[in-house]
Amino acid sequence: MFSQIASGYRLACIALMLAAASPAFAQHDHHAVDAAAVPQAQAKTATDGDGPYPAPAVAPTTEAMAALYKNMAPLSAYLGKGDADEVAIARSAVPASIADDAEVLVFDAKGYHQAVAGKNGWTCLVQRSWLDDFSNPEFWNPRIRVPICFNPQASRSVLPVYLERTKWVLEKRFLLEIMATAKTHPIPDPATGSFAIMMSKHGYVGDATGTPGPHVMIFLPDVPPSAWGCGLKGAPVLLRPATSRRPPFSSWVSGGGPTERSREVTTQAVASGVKYSRDR
Repeated sequence: MFSQIASGYRLACIALMLAAASPAFAQHDHHAVDAAAVPQAQAKTATDGDGPYPAPAVAPTTEAMAALYKNMAPLSAYLGKGDADEVAIARSAVPASIADDAEVLVFDAKGYHQAVAGKNGWTCLVQRSWLDDFSNPEFWNPRIRVPICFNPQASRSVLPVYLERTKWVLEKRFLLEIMATAKTHPIPDPATGSFAIMMSKHGYVGDATGTPGPHVMIFLPDVPPSAWGCGLKGAPVLLRPATSRRPPFSSWVSGGGPTERSREVTTQAVASGVKYSRDR
C-alpha cells in the first residue's frame, strides 16, 4: 500500500496481508464494477478485462517513472466516468456488510464530494496518486486508483489529511508548492483504533506493482522501533528502510513511507484463505 500521506505524517502504518495475490476471488458480486470505469491505461495490463492488474514482468526504473510523471497531468486524466462508476469501485474495497451503509466520496474537477450518505461511520473512496509520499516518482501518475474504506476512527482523523492534500493539489498543481504548504500544516496523530481496508481487485497502486493483494492498514502514532520490538531476534515485526521503490505486494507488506518521522513497519503474519472482496 502507499505511504498514506507519509510526507510529514506523524504515523506509522502496518498493513497486514489478508492473502497473497491470487487469481481466485469470492463468487458473489454485490456492487458490480463497470470495467470501462477503470482507467484505460490500466486495462492494457488486465488479465480478465477488469482487474486485477499485475505488475509488469520487468518493473520500470525509478528514473523512468520520475521522468514520465515529472509534472501533474491534465486534470481530466485523474477523473473517472462519473459518480455511479466511482461509487461502485470505492465500495469494492470492502464486503457489502460494510459498504452498503458507508459514506461514499467521489472525485471530480472540484475535489471530493459526498455521493452517498453513510450510516455506519465508515467512508469509502478511490484515492489518487497524491496520497503517496512526495518523493515517490509516481506521485503524479494519473493511472493510480486506490479503492479504500476507512473505519469511523480513521474517517475522523486520517481521511481529512488526504482530503486536505487533494485541495492543495487542485489549487496549486505544482509539487514544490504543495510541499511548502504541507510544512505549515502539522498533521495530528490518528485516533486510537484507526484502520482501513483494501480488498478490491480493481485497485492500481503503481506501474511497478499493479494491483495489491487484499489487506488492511492500521494507522498508529509514530513510535520508536523499539516499541514494536522491530528487528529483534524472533520478533514477528520487521523494520525496513523506506524507499521510493516497492517490492511486489505478494512478497511483503507495506506501511508508513519514506520520511524522517514515519517508518515502515511490516509483519510476517499472513492469514490464509481470505480472498478479494467479492468478485468485483
